[in-house]
Amino acid sequence: MPAEFDRYASDYNALLRDPLRDRFTQSSDFFHRRKWILIQRFLERHRFPAANSAWLDVGCGKGELLALGRTSFARAVGCDPSKQMASSASVEVHHQPLPDVLPFPDATFDFVTAVCVYHHVPEESRIPLTREVSRLLRAGGLFCVIEHNPFNPVTQLIVKRAPVDRDARLLTSRQARRYLNFGKLETLDLAYFLYLPEKLFDKAPGLETALAAVPLGGQYAVFSRKR
Repeated sequence: MPAEFDRYASDYNALLRDPLRDRFTQSSDFFHRRKWILIQRFLERHRFPAANSAWLDVGCGKGELLALGRTSFARAVGCDPSKQMASSASVEVHHQPLPDVLPFPDATFDFVTAVCVYHHVPEESRIPLTREVSRLLRAGGLFCVIEHNPFNPVTQLIVKRAPVDRDARLLTSRQARRYLNFGKLETLDLAYFLYLPEKLFDKAPGLETALAAVPLGGQYAVFSRKR
């Protein structure tokens, strides 16, 4: 069966349009940029040697996040179930035929991300997917899960109206950390973000940093380490 996102690939950005989302920012680029800023700051705080490391972005879609951060890593690749989405990527992307099987050998990566992926993964496949990520990580490697925050009412409404999120089952940060625990991954940090629209964030980025512990941001990020 073709991947679900194959049918969305040609109109993906248009299908994301929503009046509330459009008032937050005029371009989807901001959401990718905001995530990369968050990731970059975490890696810097933990003195992670990105320049000598390999990064995998699971469910990378068109590879926008990888395109932003790839020059910081020795290797940056993605995988995605949708061949149509991956065909538009400007980075190396491998086909992922199953939601809970990743097409790479053991201990291949130092850093793995899964950005807005888990809410599309069936519940029964979430723990197996997390264990697959752990399998791919080298000892001490890092895993970052970024998800929509179900406690944010605006996020809930946008997801409910988005055609591409028709199958979405949002998960709390507590659920995300439970999955990580099954993968023998130790939680290092939890941050809520996307409080501010693009123009305000660019003027006062420190304000979002101050609000990172308040569980009301549009999205959250959980960072963990392989034990």
